[in-house]
Amino acid sequence: MRTSNMLTRRHALVAGAGLIAAPAMMGRAAPTKAAAPMLGPASPSFYRFNIGDFEVTTLLDGAIQLDGPYPIFGQNQPEDEVAAFAEENFLPASRMQIGFTPIIVNTGESLILFDTGNGAIRRPNAGKLATLIETTGYSADQVDMVVFTHFHPDHIGGIMEDDGPLYQNAAYVMPEAEYDFWSPEDRASGPTERVGTLVQSNVVPIAERARFLKDGDDVVSGITAVATHGHTPGHTCYHIESGGERLMLIGDATNHYVMSLAKPEWHVRFDMDKDAAIASRRKILDMIATDRIPFTGYHMPFPAVGYVERVGDAYRYVAASYQLDL
Repeated sequence: MRTSNMLTRRHALVAGAGLIAAPAMMGRAAPTKAAAPMLGPASPSFYRFNIGDFEVTTLLDGAIQLDGPYPIFGQNQPEDEVAAFAEENFLPASRMQIGFTPIIVNTGESLILFDTGNGAIRRPNAGKLATLIETTGYSADQVDMVVFTHFHPDHIGGIMEDDGPLYQNAAYVMPEAEYDFWSPEDRASGPTERVGTLVQSNVVPIAERARFLKDGDDVVSGITAVATHGHTPGHTCYHIESGGERLMLIGDATNHYVMSLAKPEWHVRFDMDKDAAIASRRKILDMIATDRIPFTGYHMPFPAVGYVERVGDAYRYVAASYQLDL
């Protein structure tokens, strides 16, 4: 009985306190919370991991949204079949996004940049590599070497900033076949005008500081050129190896993580020699799948690092998760 009386009195005191407090709240508006502003889409801008003693950084030089995938992918297929295949893979049937991912490899002796992004070509949605590099802890003047996979504008657009080379202290390395095709002045007119004009303004002026590679040549010890012509006449991938670990940098040998892998025989609008591009695509994907090595592709979903699984006569992209962080 004593405990019951104590509980009853305690409840009465609490209830009374509430009644006393209630009048104090009357006449005062409850505080309102301002709605948090919308901040817009966001994504990480760089990802860093090790391949043996090398340190690799992938950088997101922005992205563009455009109509597709057809006819950018599947030019030799019926449009409705391409659209249906996109939807089967949880992709929009009529819109797509293309990202751009240059790579930095720090060998411990050289800081090497592969491709230079868009530069001023597609700002503001892409072309900010000059400032993005600073966020990674590096600076443009620390880059010792700039290496190219090929000369399409989204790969050479960032060579120049403010009418001069951005990478003032860098030497340049480029595929010989690519330079030989694009550098003649007559490429700056006719069907090759768009790329040829940019090569004249961005690449030809730095050619005297360049070294030209053929298939099998080394950029530096541990980084070797692998010819994958077709996307362009001299398109080149790079095999990277350090401490028994490997990474394949494939540039534009594939342009989409679903379309290019699941349908390697589909024509891609950006491929200059469609048949050669298909053969190169299969060659490099077979190598990656057989050896079970990671790869980075310029247009793969950021952070643009993954693996390739062979599925019948085609392939499947497997995005890297924590494998390279261990």
